[in-house]
Amino acid sequence: MHTKENSCCCSFEDYKMTTEWLLNQTNHRPKVAVICGSALGLLADGATNKQTFRYQDIPNFPVSTVPGHEGCLVFGTIEDTSCVFMKGHFHLCEGYSLCQVTFPVRIFKLMGVECLLVTNASGGICPDFKVGDIMIIKDHINLPGFAGQHPLCGPNDERFGIRFPCMSDAYSKDLRTLVLDVGSELNCSRFIRTGVYCMVSGPNFETIAEARMLLTLGCDSVGMSMVPEVTVAKHCGLRVLGLTLITNKVSLNYSREEKVNHDEVLEICKMRAELLQKIVTTLIGRCQQQNINTH
Repeated sequence: MHTKENSCCCSFEDYKMTTEWLLNQTNHRPKVAVICGSALGLLADGATNKQTFRYQDIPNFPVSTVPGHEGCLVFGTIEDTSCVFMKGHFHLCEGYSLCQVTFPVRIFKLMGVECLLVTNASGGICPDFKVGDIMIIKDHINLPGFAGQHPLCGPNDERFGIRFPCMSDAYSKDLRTLVLDVGSELNCSRFIRTGVYCMVSGPNFETIAEARMLLTLGCDSVGMSMVPEVTVAKHCGLRVLGLTLITNKVSLNYSREEKVNHDEVLEICKMRAELLQKIVTTLIGRCQQQNINTH
């Protein structure tokens, strides 16, 4: 394993070394990167001309430890667009620093990626949401960031982005609109929602009091990942689309006896993975047609 144990900061030389290693190992020059959440590695199956690298074989790369995260980078092509898929991503609750959690995003930037699609599993807070819905993220609340756990804290490297990036437009409106169009074409509009995602650090699921607070704050779903990667992608100048799969209903009532567990989350992910794969594949093809990922 090539990770830097207990490291809290990654240098530009670390990013450059990993980027050069990957560019020397593959002829792919990806323009789109897709981060596959829990049990959503199937998203890479729509690609052709694939080339796979295990995380443990990539210099400086962290390794996934959460069940449902396969732990490999898959390069491939979808509709003439060169892509890279992360089959498994990293979480604060695994013990990684935010530098390590977001390390791949800066690698993608240096490789020439222009658009980042992020997926994960989350709990539905909005009473109207159902298990199995796919939520297009229009905005987020970064609770760890409020507490100082923020991926942009520390010295700013101007080679990646400015010191104080604007996050009011973190999620591309054009890409969000495109997902709605694709969903309509695929006859799955009834499963597609739009809302605000909240990140908590985990690893425990939320208490009822915490869930009620998040509902009051205007959150529609809650999860333990994605926001650090989105923040760094925006800082790097990448266009971002976030899709989260509602895998459980967050309990807001003390009389409710059902309790969420990770195995059930993985089962729902597997159930919807094929539909998500169709959406992502169609979306990337449409981006290529409209050249939306580069402008």
